[in-house]
Amino acid sequence: MITVTEKAAGELKALLERKGAGPELGLRLAVRKGGCAGWQYVMEVAAAEEGDSVVEIPGGRVIVAADSSGKLAGCRLDYTDDLSDAGFRIDNPNAARSCGCGTSFETATEPTPEPEDCGKN
Repeated sequence: MITVTEKAAGELKALLERKGAGPELGLRLAVRKGGCAGWQYVMEVAAAEEGDSVVEIPGGRVIVAADSSGKLAGCRLDYTDDLSDAGFRIDNPNAARSCGCGTSFETATEPTPEPEDCGKN
């Protein structure tokens, strides 16, 4: 399963409040083919789908897509608010290599799909 930092939990609660999201919605995390390193993270405010894992946190929930649980196992969800870049970040122990853009990665244990151009997905 994943862990959520205090900063990320607070930002998620604020995000869900701004969107007027009901209790069934949360930040849904998934991994899809794409990005320059082969796999890219997908984050959206959505409801859990069948088979998804749900992590309840104060003021919200983080949902891990069923088909992405292996690539996201042991991850830490954080939030950074640097001047040049702010948002949710995934610290993924399963990533053998990450792209310079920070949104895609490759694993050491699975074949990597053909990489695509950075920033176009």
